[in-house]
Amino acid sequence: MRISITCRRRIVRALAVAFWIAVWQVVSLVVGSEILVASPARTFGALLSLLREGAFYRAVLGSLMRICAGFALALALGVALGALSFAVGGVRALLHPVVSVVKATPVASFVILALIWISSKNLSIFISFLMVFPIVYENMIAGLESADPKLLEMGRVFRLSRLARARAIYLPAAYPFLLSAARLSLGMCWKSGIAAEVIGQPRQSIGAELNQAKLFFNTPDLFAWTVTIIVVSVVFERLVLCGIRALMRRWERA
Repeated sequence: MRISITCRRRIVRALAVAFWIAVWQVVSLVVGSEILVASPARTFGALLSLLREGAFYRAVLGSLMRICAGFALALALGVALGALSFAVGGVRALLHPVVSVVKATPVASFVILALIWISSKNLSIFISFLMVFPIVYENMIAGLESADPKLLEMGRVFRLSRLARARAIYLPAAYPFLLSAARLSLGMCWKSGIAAEVIGQPRQSIGAELNQAKLFFNTPDLFAWTVTIIVVSVVFERLVLCGIRALMRRWERA
């Protein structure tokens, strides 16, 4: 029986994961110190211990809610301001310096500066927003600019309303760019949000738990929390991308 392409890809990915876990085990054996490099067995043992604690789920949920809020705000504002900048050149010129500064400034600088004005509880929301907004904003403009001129001319000939042109021409043109922006920014959003939590130390957050594990040289827990970040980030990305695709299909049917 022939194996489908999807199954082959899953098998290859599983083998790749197994290979790197084996490399991890070899490195742990060579180093010979659980404080420096925790073995896969110790790491997954620590993860199982964490899974039995209620504090683990409160930390994951707290970080997830804050980072989701930052991403959602950046996505909504990036799309809205991107569309407005495409339509009004003055708005685009006004926002260009701000977007350029946000793109060029290191995350650590923003975190330290933001702590002066924002509570540690909301810091990861703000940092996640800053990391995502420029990507969504610029991709939205690029997507709208990529709309087929022939289709736009046809829309003018048939006197389509602005809403009809947006639905039939501009949205399909912008959709691939927005999907690409979401893929690119989701991982960055999650990593920057956790980094902000490590510095800000809000209660019930993954960043605070990472810092605690580091302070007590609890390397297995540190690795276990890192595995948790990776897993939650991947699941978060899949759910968001599925949500964007579902909204696009619903919009097309409307």
